[in-house]
Parts: sequence; C-alpha cells; structure tokens
Amino acid sequence: MDQDPPDRAEQLAAFSTWLARERELRGLTREAVLRATRLAPAVVEALEAGEESRLPPRAYVLKYLRAYAIAVGLDPDDVLLRYEEAKGMDPEREREARRPKIRTLVAAIAVALAAGGVLWAWLTR
Repeated sequence: MDQDPPDRAEQLAAFSTWLARERELRGLTREAVLRATRLAPAVVEALEAGEESRLPPRAYVLKYLRAYAIAVGLDPDDVLLRYEEAKGMDPEREREARRPKIRTLVAAIAVALAAGGVLWAWLTR
C-alpha cells in the first residue's frame, strides 16, 4: 500500500531537525551560531524548531538561512534548496512565474505607443 507523501509541516520539521543536527555534529552551540550570525535568538530557535508561524517573510528567512549555513559550515545553496523543497516550492517554477510574460510586455508597449501617439496628435494640432 502506498503511503502519502509527508505534508508540508512534517517536511519543514524534518528540515529544521536536520539543521540543528548539522550544527550539533560540528560541535557548535546555538549561542555560537547566534554570535556568528548576529541573528535574534528567537529566529534561530524558530529555524531549528520548524515553527513557520514565528518566522518573518520568506525573503528574510532565505537571508537568515544563508547566514546560518555559512556559520555552521554548510553549503548555503544546498540549505536553501532543502528549505524550498521542505516548503513544497520548486525554485525554477517559482522563478518562471515571476518573469513577466511576453504578451504582457507587448501589450504594455502597445499601450504606451498608442498613448504617445494620441498625446503627439493632441499637442501638434
């Protein structure tokens, strides 16, 4: 019988456990990471506990994870990829979604040209 994939909360908890374990395997205390990163204790606690509700917006979390990874001696890109996977995000698909669509660009240029033409006609009459 097939098992359902772990839900997002379980994946985030597993990621957070992995972070704390990697820190501990390197013989670092949480306080050492706090000193090295200058992050607030609550942020590091939330990162290592997987408490998404206590974390700031995503852009900050990515920056904090990068700093954490460097302080612990992990590859920052690997840590961010693992975080994105735990959150259920595909970084490439998300990047594609943020790109402006060609139709939108063409429509914006057409509107700008039309507005410019109307303005020019009005000014030159």
